[in-house]
Amino acid sequence: MPAYPSTSTADRLRTVRERIERAATGVARDPASVRLVAVTKGVDAARVSEAIASGAADIGENRVQEAEGKRDEVTLPAAWHLIGHLQTNKAKRAAELFDAVHSVDSERVARALSTHRNMESDPLPVLIEVDLTGIEGRTGVAPDEAHALARAVAGMPAIHLVGLMTIAPPLDDADAVRPYFRRLCGLRDQLEHALSWTLPELSMGMTDDFEVAIEEGATIVRVGRGIFGERG
Repeated sequence: MPAYPSTSTADRLRTVRERIERAATGVARDPASVRLVAVTKGVDAARVSEAIASGAADIGENRVQEAEGKRDEVTLPAAWHLIGHLQTNKAKRAAELFDAVHSVDSERVARALSTHRNMESDPLPVLIEVDLTGIEGRTGVAPDEAHALARAVAGMPAIHLVGLMTIAPPLDDADAVRPYFRRLCGLRDQLEHALSWTLPELSMGMTDDFEVAIEEGATIVRVGRGIFGERG
């Protein structure tokens, strides 16, 4: 596992960006085509602000309730992403709080976001979460159900389907998760062809495997521990 400087959030953020650049250029991709979402679960507002001041333009939160408290305290501009499971009863607040939602896993959740998004705002970018692991308790739609869900979501007002998200299984060897990322990319290509709908975003890869995800086409990587260190 790569070592991270422990001196500051800014140093860690810089190291992650350097790794993103190396991974992207290694497969002839423009590093600018990969967006880094700094995952701030369990990170207080002061450190979130520090990360934004150090160049983090995108903040990822797992829970609507945690994001509510921080957004009032963080005054620096950033795009806020919901990356954790969304319950239908939290969709109204999520539609108001977030600039993107990565974790749509049912038509019911998508419709709730669509219903509660302010029509005067820009459409809310959403990604369908796909579970490729089969691990019990994991959220996300099964791959063979993604087509029907994507077709439903693509027709909803006030939200805009932009791609797919997945969480790889927890494997010791980062390269062992490569097939999961490759499979998500292939599923995205199938859906684009079947729906005649462009899906530019692939949200995949976290602290221990984001380089492999970039090699397999990730456009968004979600990194928490690599930027903020271990959290209790």
